[in-house]
Amino acid sequence: MNDISGRTAGPRQPAIRVVLMPKDTNALGTIFGGIILSYIDQAGAVEAHHHVPLPGRLVTVAMREVVFHSPVFVGDLVSFFTETLRVGRTSVTIQVTVEAERSTGTGRVKVTEAEVVYVHVDRNNQPVPISAKEAVGA
Repeated sequence: MNDISGRTAGPRQPAIRVVLMPKDTNALGTIFGGIILSYIDQAGAVEAHHHVPLPGRLVTVAMREVVFHSPVFVGDLVSFFTETLRVGRTSVTIQVTVEAERSTGTGRVKVTEAEVVYVHVDRNNQPVPISAKEAVGA
């Protein structure tokens, strides 16, 4: 399956990979959940942009149920994997799965996952069709 960028579906690849640092910690010494949410939004946008014509503008309209299964620690390599679930007329729904590779060498754990919905908008922040043909009225 090709998307608008000409990319084809293939093996799962991370949209973003980061090593989290001490500045990202909460009062308990683990990574603050808001930092993870921010990266989820960014990773989902990376994937969603593959589906909109350039210069596509996307806004986040929903992030569905984020449950943290495991903490993230300073030094963990955190990968944000993405998969497109649905491309609608003006919206794209992306699944983001977050995994942490422990800096201690003890393996990889699933941290969380979320469905994120983005809407393609014009300069006035009004929804516009994703399909270039629909957008010009063809």
